[in-house]
Amino acid sequence: MPACRLVICLLITFVFLTSCASFRSGQYPGSGYAVASWYGPDFHGRPTSSGEPFNMYAFTCAHKEYPFGVRLKVTNTANGKAVQCLVNDRGPFVDGRDIDLSYAAAREIDMVRDGVGSVRIEYVGRDTSYIKEVKYISYAGPYTIQAGSFREFSNAARLKAALELKYSGVYIAEADVGGSRFYRIRIGSFPSREDVDAFAKTLADEGYEVFITQYDEKKDMW
Repeated sequence: MPACRLVICLLITFVFLTSCASFRSGQYPGSGYAVASWYGPDFHGRPTSSGEPFNMYAFTCAHKEYPFGVRLKVTNTANGKAVQCLVNDRGPFVDGRDIDLSYAAAREIDMVRDGVGSVRIEYVGRDTSYIKEVKYISYAGPYTIQAGSFREFSNAARLKAALELKYSGVYIAEADVGGSRFYRIRIGSFPSREDVDAFAKTLADEGYEVFITQYDEKKDMW
């Protein structure tokens, strides 16, 4: 690997690891006020960033920071009504908003009509079953991390956008498997097992289903 490319890989790895330090140490954001919105029919049945199908009638939410499986108490500051919801998705993708509630959660605190409102968020606990194990597809380097694979490009693009809320170096690689086209969401290029293991462990602890595989710069990607 040319020296300049090695330097770039090491810099990207450093950014990844420092941005993830708070979750690896188990320190989650504390309680505070936030701007909430909600999402429903347009996403019902589609895969969330955690891999679960989105169910607009379940008490779930999307957040930019909390690991999947975290349970939050969300209180509407306009009326004092509260609901507990489980983080299983990433978002919102609109500037100035901090949390996206499912339709059911928003309805519970009378926020559906207004669409956007001020809320107080409190950390309640975490379902640790969302923590995943790192798996290997290839043991040959250089390495990259795969966080998802979809037949529909729109689903791949949404997971890519979700990961880019926190991380850089996210890309989509195309692959033909048995005559079918798949879009694989991958992150970074790592020269060593030590570097890729550390970052993959962070993503798995956060709740992503991750695989370590060989980086191939010749594949179609964007």
